[in-house]
Amino acid sequence: MVDHEGEDSSPADGFGHIPVLLHRADELLGPALTVNDPQGGGAVMIDATLGLGGHSEHFLRTYPQLRLIALDRDPHALEIAGGRLAPFADRVTFVHTRYDGIEDALTQTGLPAEESVHGILFDLGVSSMQLDESDRGFAYSIDAPLDMRMDPTTGITAAEVLNTYGHGDLARILSTYGEERFAGKIASEIVRQRAKEPFTTSAALVELLYRTIPAATRRTGGHPAKRTFQALRVEVNGELDSLRAAVPAALDALTVGGRVVFMSYQSLEDRVVKQEITPRSKSKSPEGLPVELPGMGPEFRILTRGAERASEQEVEENPRSAPVRLRAAERIARRSAA
Repeated sequence: MVDHEGEDSSPADGFGHIPVLLHRADELLGPALTVNDPQGGGAVMIDATLGLGGHSEHFLRTYPQLRLIALDRDPHALEIAGGRLAPFADRVTFVHTRYDGIEDALTQTGLPAEESVHGILFDLGVSSMQLDESDRGFAYSIDAPLDMRMDPTTGITAAEVLNTYGHGDLARILSTYGEERFAGKIASEIVRQRAKEPFTTSAALVELLYRTIPAATRRTGGHPAKRTFQALRVEVNGELDSLRAAVPAALDALTVGGRVVFMSYQSLEDRVVKQEITPRSKSKSPEGLPVELPGMGPEFRILTRGAERASEQEVEENPRSAPVRLRAAERIARRSAA
């Protein structure tokens, strides 16, 4: 999955995308999947953001005894990926849910919600399929209905946000979720324009942003619609709230020796991931003690130094990988009873 910062075109497979950092994800998750069997026998992996199934297909082919639980909130993605992964149908369980539905997904598959999974992958942001489909409204380069729902069967649309939210809420969303410098000015223009004609398609919003954002910023700050479209998408889909719930659920689901990989595409996502995994990777013993107190040691070991980025070669081959930030952790101890 990718964020709008990666909206450049890129060569793609027959399913419309190239999985980002695929081999690095395998390097990090592979040791946890093969600890008991080189073919992944007995191992359970969750793909929390299935999308078109590129990552999942790789892991299922590489580890021919791996059991996979595939989550996605988009019914269309589940349908397409289901066809792609049909050769592995006896080893895959598909669950229509957001990635914060890990606990329920495990329950549905008969597994405990804690310490039952060996590997988990999060590839956050909007998927290549959603970005490329002209009728979803995710891409500012295509005039389309302002929908932006990852699950088009439920929830509020981007058009409804633009046409019903007050000035203060619009400015807050644009500033917080889009890190947009001109949030207040853009919100004022939205309120002014919708009084004349409600927003229905992306072209009207893009035109407003070109008018509102100063020319000097447009020349140096990337596409003027990038931050606003990101903010609307995050609001419509409740992405950050979902992620805040999903990260601890994923960490709890891992067995000792299990590993998780997070691929974020904007700083807000990466910050949530870092804030959740960092405290659980530190000792709780008081500083200065010569030994670790029982049950006070770290639960997790960070596997990456900071947030890893895609190599120049990968970005050249797949421009949508340019904004990715990857973090990974391994569970090294059970949570203390205290």
